[in-house]
Amino acid sequence: MVDALSPYLTFRRDEWARLRASTPLTLDESDVAELQGITERLDLDEVAEVYLPLSRLLNLYVAASQSLYRVTDTFLGKPTAKVPFVIGLAGSVAVGKSTTARILQALLCRWPDHPSVDLVTTDGFLHPNAVLEARGIMTRKGFPESYDTRRLVQFMADVKAGRDEVAAPVYSHERYDIVPGELQLVRRPDIVIVEGVNVLQADAALSVSDFFDFSVYVDAEEGDILRWYVERFLALRATVFQSEDSFFRHFAGLGDTEAVEVATAIWHEINGRNLAENILPTRERADLVLRKGSDHRVVEVRLRKI
Repeated sequence: MVDALSPYLTFRRDEWARLRASTPLTLDESDVAELQGITERLDLDEVAEVYLPLSRLLNLYVAASQSLYRVTDTFLGKPTAKVPFVIGLAGSVAVGKSTTARILQALLCRWPDHPSVDLVTTDGFLHPNAVLEARGIMTRKGFPESYDTRRLVQFMADVKAGRDEVAAPVYSHERYDIVPGELQLVRRPDIVIVEGVNVLQADAALSVSDFFDFSVYVDAEEGDILRWYVERFLALRATVFQSEDSFFRHFAGLGDTEAVEVATAIWHEINGRNLAENILPTRERADLVLRKGSDHRVVEVRLRKI
């Protein structure tokens, strides 16, 4: 569907699914079960109709990027260093962007032209809790000021410079903090997927998104995202929150009604505000928007016009 006034081409799910063409499905049910989130019910139809066409599109983008490097080689008369193709993936807390990132990683690494695909989350670039507490912004975790943006931008610059090895800090959702001394090493893969609520946010200086070759925003109605957030909170209460090491262990003993009230309050005080103020305004900067319905299934895809 084409809207002459919109910067995007809009596709219904069935229209988008046809763009898979003859691309083979390389995941099976066990793969999908392993990749889905704690409260999402992903199936092979969703992968085949939504994510497989997207992987085909991204494969074409990667091939075009590689061709441009060959053009540069020809112009300069010498080979240039191959650098990773970088995909940014944004969206609200609880919208399912982490699952989307894992699915794309699994699909893209099965294409023969780019078997090496790394996934990095910007959670690792949050300031440690001790720093957030010292600055009095612990309740602003996930907001722009809670990130070590300078370190994140430097990481992106090093990745795009084709450095042999670039290190990213590691974040533990169980501990709700940076893991001291633990690093994720990125060694010039073919593709890097960078996932986080903040990846499309921009300021006056150099921004993370300046290093992206393609960007995706996972979208949904806020009412649905709130419901998914509460469902995830209830699921974690019965699992991860039970761990001795869990930062949220004090929530493990909440009854259902109290747990829903607590999760809803957290949403309205923190995550909902961050969505409205800092995340949702970046949606129109994305190259592609995946719009989800109330059942977590993608109902519409918007692709930015070239």
